[in-house]
Amino acid sequence: MNKSARTWRRILFIGIATLIMAVFGTQFAFAQDADAVATVTLDEFNTLKIAIDTTWVLLAGFIVFFMQAGFAMLEAGLIRQTSVVNALLENFIDAALTAVVFWLVGFGIAFGADNGSGLFGTTLFMPGLDAADTIYYGNISVLTMFFFQFAFAATASTIATGAMAERTDFVGDLIYSGIIAAVVYPVVVHWVWGGGWLFQQGFFDFAGSTVVHTVGGVTALVGAILLGPRKGKVWGKATAPHNFGLAVIGTMILWFGWYGFNPGSTLGMYGNAGVVGIVALNTTLAAGAGALIAMVFQYFRTKKWDLMAAMNGSLAGLVAITAGCAFVSPVASLIIGVLGGVLVLLVTDLMEKLKIDDPVGAFAVHGACGIFGTLAIGLFAEPSLTPFAANVNSGLGGLLVAGGSAQILVTQLIGSVSTVAWVAVTMGGVFLALKAVKRLRVHAAGEDHIDAYEHGVSAWPDVLPLTEIDAHSGPVGGRSPSAAPAAAD
Repeated sequence: MNKSARTWRRILFIGIATLIMAVFGTQFAFAQDADAVATVTLDEFNTLKIAIDTTWVLLAGFIVFFMQAGFAMLEAGLIRQTSVVNALLENFIDAALTAVVFWLVGFGIAFGADNGSGLFGTTLFMPGLDAADTIYYGNISVLTMFFFQFAFAATASTIATGAMAERTDFVGDLIYSGIIAAVVYPVVVHWVWGGGWLFQQGFFDFAGSTVVHTVGGVTALVGAILLGPRKGKVWGKATAPHNFGLAVIGTMILWFGWYGFNPGSTLGMYGNAGVVGIVALNTTLAAGAGALIAMVFQYFRTKKWDLMAAMNGSLAGLVAITAGCAFVSPVASLIIGVLGGVLVLLVTDLMEKLKIDDPVGAFAVHGACGIFGTLAIGLFAEPSLTPFAANVNSGLGGLLVAGGSAQILVTQLIGSVSTVAWVAVTMGGVFLALKAVKRLRVHAAGEDHIDAYEHGVSAWPDVLPLTEIDAHSGPVGGRSPSAAPAAAD
């Protein structure tokens, strides 16, 4: 045997011996302190799970709250410059108002224990220090859950401002937004996410196509109908947006915000990494497909590449996939996005034909596509994904999926119709009451320049100086008792 062969044998022998010593030495060390190590690790592991899930949900909530900026920028860009300050303040103050009202009343109605009726909660009002370490769901505390759900509630009440822009009385906006946050929205939340009657029926809505978007969209529709059109509205011809730059920024912020909206609705990262990945992928595909098909569809109708169509198409896809993002396949999410992108344009056309003035297409995006997205689960739900919801329809598939049935679709239809009816009746009553006391529509003197009339400012004083408006806007910042009321009042 040559010297080289002997050297390699020695190296191999030493390596094997070292490995054996390492294995047996490690086993001996673990055997010595097994009980102590297991006890410490279990405590630390549980603490780590809570920290991971809490961080994930809070981060998602921060992102969802940032959607308020998206709504503000989108609406401000799509309306006329004489109403920009009004729109910005409404979006901003709606978030502030919702924070207080939802803490006082809404959260308890939404997530408190009920009396067995399945209609609304009766506990968890004004959660405070005693709830800081109380677990509500999984590893999430009551207060963490409150913050995450507050961000959702703020979104629901903000949706309607776009459809009612440029003509809503500011005090009226505060009143109806407070009622949405206190009662109307929380009741639907309890039905679906708070263990209420729709949840018990097996209704699916992962992140809010019904709970958030249908509620906001139907409110927008009812408000736009009872308000009447803007002064000078020409039917069949869209009012030109004053700043597409702001609108695009707002749309991109909203798309970004949806990554808090949908993936964050897992309410925890521990053990949910696979679901989070599916949700993020489906959210992205639906948004992209919606934008592309809306732009192309509009091109075939007008022979122009339409930015507005692309923006609303992306939002339509996002709204439509929100309910089923955890329950459908990526291919199905593409189909849902495509159908949503077409639907939003057709509904926008229908609104014009019905002479319902919705300046930003709020109902077309949130209402119509929210309803469609809710029903789409009944068509495309994957049996391998529905167990994540852990309700009575767990393990069932949609009507168009191999081995599926109509059971989920029927339940989804019941939930959607019930939500539409609840919101239409309650908010219809609120708006009619506001109209009766002359607080729904801004005074006729303020319709030419609502920023000057309600707020005493101009968004662009170098372009539209306030002094040039005072002469035809009526009293700035006040009401003239002798002026004639607006036609819609």
